[in-house]
Formats: sequence, C-alpha cells, structure tokens
Amino acid sequence: MPTPDQPVLAVEGLHITVGHGRTEAVRDVSFAVRAGEAVGLVGESGSGKTLTCRSVLGLPAPGTAVSAGRITLGGTELTTLGERGWQRVRGDRLGAVFQDPGSYLNPSLTVGRQLAEPLRLRLGLSRAEARRRAVALFAAVGLHDPESVHDRFPHELSGGMLQRVLIAIAVSGEPELLVADEATTALDTVVQAEVLDLLDRLRRDRGLALLLVTHDLAVVAEVTDRLLVLYAGEIVEDGPTAEVIAAPAHPYTEALLRVASLGDRHRRELAVIPGRPPEPGTAGAGCRFADRCTYATDACTAAPVPLTAVHSAADGTRAVRCLRADELALQGARSTDRTEVPA
Repeated sequence: MPTPDQPVLAVEGLHITVGHGRTEAVRDVSFAVRAGEAVGLVGESGSGKTLTCRSVLGLPAPGTAVSAGRITLGGTELTTLGERGWQRVRGDRLGAVFQDPGSYLNPSLTVGRQLAEPLRLRLGLSRAEARRRAVALFAAVGLHDPESVHDRFPHELSGGMLQRVLIAIAVSGEPELLVADEATTALDTVVQAEVLDLLDRLRRDRGLALLLVTHDLAVVAEVTDRLLVLYAGEIVEDGPTAEVIAAPAHPYTEALLRVASLGDRHRRELAVIPGRPPEPGTAGAGCRFADRCTYATDACTAAPVPLTAVHSAADGTRAVRCLRADELALQGARSTDRTEVPA
C-alpha cells in the first residue's frame, strides 16, 4: 500500500514502441496519481493516451512494448511483473472500466454470476454470501432493483446499466486505482453524466485514485483535478484542470478547447485544427505540433522542446512543452520563472 507521501500510481520516463522497427509512439511520459485524486489524459486519436493506459494495466496492444521507464502501483514495480504477478494486482489493487461494456461481459452468464464468482474465488465466500455482496455492489453503483439485475443477462440491460455493472466488478476488490478508458464515449448525454457522477462519488467515498482517459474535454472538466494533454506521444501540458481549461499554456491545448467550445452554446460554425498529427517515428527534431501551430517560428523546429515547469496560482506548478508559452500569454498573467522538469 502507498504511504501518505507516496502516489498510488507513478509513471516515470515511459517510452512505448510499436511494430518490428521499434518505432517510438510514446516518449518520456511521466505523471502521478494520488489517493482520492482524479487525473485526466486527453488528446486526439493517436496521441498515445490509450497506449499509456494499457501499459498501466499490463495489457499492451499487439505489436507494442514498453521500451523504457517505470510504472509503480503503491511501490510495486509493474513493468517487471509476470502473469502471476498481474493476476494478483488486477482486480484486487487495480480496476478498469472500458468503452462498450457489453463486449467485456460473457453473454451466456448472468451479470450477477460474473460479479459473484470472482468474489467467491478472491474472498472464499459461500454462494449465498457472494450473492449478497454482489447485490450490495449493484445497489452501490446506482442500479435500481439490484436483486432483479443480478439475475439478468447482459443483453437484457441498457448500455448505461452495463457500464454500472462493469464499474461494480471493477471496484469489487476495493482497488487502489481505477482506470477508466473512454468509459462514457458510447453513452448518451444523460447516462454519461450519471456515470461520471458515479465515478466521482466512488473515488471520493472510497479514496480511489482515478485515471480517466478520454478525448472529451467536457468529461475531464466535470470530474478531474489534474489534466495531462498528450500530443504525438508526448505530454505537452500538465496542470490543475480548472486552470488549464481557463487559461491554456500550450497552443495545442488552446486549439483543443477552441474545437470543444466548452460553454459556448451559441456557436454554429464547426472549428477544426488544421493538418494531422505526425505518424509515429516521423516527427522532426523540434516541436511535434509546429507544422499545425500558427505561433511556430524557426526556433520551434531547431531542437527538441523540453517540458518545463511554470508557477501557477492553484497548486504551485504547471508544466508546458512550448518555447513561446510565456510571450504568447496563452495563460494570461503568470510568472515567467521556468525550469526544466526532471526526467
């Protein structure tokens, strides 16, 4: 278990490669999630957020591998675990919720059995005790008439109900960390809001560390305390969610917010970010966003741009990977005291 000063999850200098040529798709990603804290990973498709998430879960996509870095859960090094080690971690210390919950459930078994059987194996409960525990968990995640839900098959439940079932399964072992990868993407707006409220309540009531992976800035604005913006496999901005959304420090974050139009209900014209992200392994020496950035200069493409720390009003630090963040004043009035973030 983590100590009070130790984060539940710590990712340090993570590098992920894809394909036989070992093309680097994620480069030098570092962050931490503490007990009761919600951290969001956002970015376009291909930004590396899901690759990072799957590495945390020990479920690398086919053809990908962690080539460098450390991932620790409460002090336990995950990148060196074998299959038996992962079996002890998943479910007990690490829970996960994904998009399209129906595809993660066995259609031939009732949802109650799919929750109760792991409880029996993990805790040595009798069949009756496991049923009582499963029904209580279904009630805890807001399922109405949990006794009835326990005996129903996945095809008899709506998408929102299935997501609640998956959340109940994910938290049944009282994990330290819950990873939600695009968990609300397939749901309608009302159900999405209900699931987000549930995740927020669970992490507050249980002291869960929550890692929320999404492309939707409205989702992270609703739930998370801290926001990590990924672009082309790199963190380009890191800071308190409210502060980043109110005053972005990186041109890419600014562009994402412009496209999302948070709070702008009257806009009729669809905003887009010109161009496309670079393919893995094709980025130049400098800023990977430079060819899509209206603020870029020759200096932006001359050499790698470090992730640098900047003081903020909220919690003391923010970080941004941009040579011109200060002079462009994307964040507004703030300190220009910048130091390179250690790897």
